[in-house]
Amino acid sequence: MLINIGYDITYTATMRTPMVVMLSVHPSRVADLLEPENIVCDPPTPIHYYYHDSFGNWCGRLVLSPGRTVLSNGGTVRDSGLPDVVMPNVQQIPVEELLDEIILYLLPSRYCEVDRMMDLAWSLFKDTPMGWGRVQAICDFVHRHVTFGYQFALATKRAHDVYAERRGVCRDFAHLAVTLCRCMNIPARYCTGYLGDIGVPPEDTSMDFSAWFEVYLSGNWYTFNARHNTPRTGRILMGRDHDAADVALSTSFGRTELSGFAVYTDEVAAP
Repeated sequence: MLINIGYDITYTATMRTPMVVMLSVHPSRVADLLEPENIVCDPPTPIHYYYHDSFGNWCGRLVLSPGRTVLSNGGTVRDSGLPDVVMPNVQQIPVEELLDEIILYLLPSRYCEVDRMMDLAWSLFKDTPMGWGRVQAICDFVHRHVTFGYQFALATKRAHDVYAERRGVCRDFAHLAVTLCRCMNIPARYCTGYLGDIGVPPEDTSMDFSAWFEVYLSGNWYTFNARHNTPRTGRILMGRDHDAADVALSTSFGRTELSGFAVYTDEVAAP
């Protein structure tokens, strides 16, 4: 399967403003690109890329000029066309046996208040089967508990807020599920990238980047998505780490306004 991906994102700044962007395909998917990515800025603005940050993501640094700057990118990605892997028999690894580099995905982070939600998580999931079954029970709970809506987006919303308000966007579903997994001693990390309406009825909303999460079971990472709560086809990873604070699409060091946003991801029709 081939998938066309891309975006046009417009920022408006009142003065020269440094920015870090994470708008490239993740290094693990670079080999699937038909041609190397090329983020174009209008007006022309140099971007310094560094590979990679402390979580293995591909980042770029630039300085916005006063006024509007449009960042555009487009490309085609090869994909297996297979849905997310389902492995019901994989097991949870005891904390004392986890690799050193995996332990950090059990810890609290900015949007994932593990310490605050520990008692709730154990009251809800202590009797669920360990391993895949427990993660699926968490996804089922979050999927039922939270109502999706773009109007509920708020950059400062944390997992406990999502639980209390019972509404949010895809990143909020992911943050709550990640937090509950970590509370149950299941390593979990936040992911962001492209996810089009491939193999499912199209949604009657504007396309956006998507958020999901991965858990570490039986020595491997597996993909889950509490918002859709079903295996999906055509995920194109851009970044992964503790939570959205570490994988923000853009971080400006000064005041900027997101004044335009368009994302596309579409399966290429067979000839």
